[in-house]
Amino acid sequence: MLELSCLNMIYQYQDIRTLDNFVGDIYDAGDYLVLVTTDRQSAFDRVLASIPFKGQVLSETSLWWFDKTSHIVPNAVVSRPDRKVTIANKCSVFPVEFVVRGFVTGSMDTSLWTVYNKGIRNYCGNALSDGLVKNQKLPANILTPTTKAADHDVPVTPHEIVERGLMTQDEYDETNKKALRLFEYGQSIAMEHGLILVDTKYEFGKAPDGTILLIDKVHTPDSSRYWIAISYEERFQGGVEPDNVDKEFLRLWFKNHCNPYEDKVLPDAPEELVCELAWRYIFLFETITKSKFQMQVKEEPICDRICRNV
Repeated sequence: MLELSCLNMIYQYQDIRTLDNFVGDIYDAGDYLVLVTTDRQSAFDRVLASIPFKGQVLSETSLWWFDKTSHIVPNAVVSRPDRKVTIANKCSVFPVEFVVRGFVTGSMDTSLWTVYNKGIRNYCGNALSDGLVKNQKLPANILTPTTKAADHDVPVTPHEIVERGLMTQDEYDETNKKALRLFEYGQSIAMEHGLILVDTKYEFGKAPDGTILLIDKVHTPDSSRYWIAISYEERFQGGVEPDNVDKEFLRLWFKNHCNPYEDKVLPDAPEELVCELAWRYIFLFETITKSKFQMQVKEEPICDRICRNV
């Protein structure tokens, strides 16, 4: 599809990375975008570590979900020539992340539990009742959108999105509806496989013909929070953090050992945490897709492999 003789040619195209792509690289290849998912692990608006097999897991998990959710909203995926590479159609990206939440939880500054614990009772246009506790299920799923700011995501209300001209009212209404439907469907599939889809974020774009497209990634352990369903209730009642299959435990480790938002130099993530996260990502892929994760047997320089495949 793309006549690229080597990976370096991709890097000669205009680099259009955005903040969210700490974990991946996006390159303009004429009529298409080349999305390279790396093993970089980000949180707190910075890279924390490199997680083995992470790029492959995210790419394959996303593609599985893109296929499963195409009846809800079309997506921009054209092909997947490599384990870490997706070719996508170009579209106009809305500068808004659609964060959908089903529980009061999280450790980052914009997480629902963090802001709720500070006394905020109206978040991104959602009225929250008093008396909620951490990791509690919400009465109904809510949407808490953020803008894609230069250095960090900023919570925003639906009214502000339209008022600032980030989206029209019709565009917001349609993406809002699709985001909630995607999340409900994702929760249903996850529960069938013994998992709870706790929260996630979606990104949308607009094709030249005006069609709203789902882009970037969907329901990955990087963009989503997953808990083990069978142990949730007992751990919640005991005030213990849920068994998770995402990067939250790595976030918590950094929050306990430094100030990840302000410290210029962060400690290295312990090797056992890196290995544990790699295992959790693979576990999630296999649990959700009911397929075996295929690790590469013979090591080949990634540049050469992507070059050959793309």
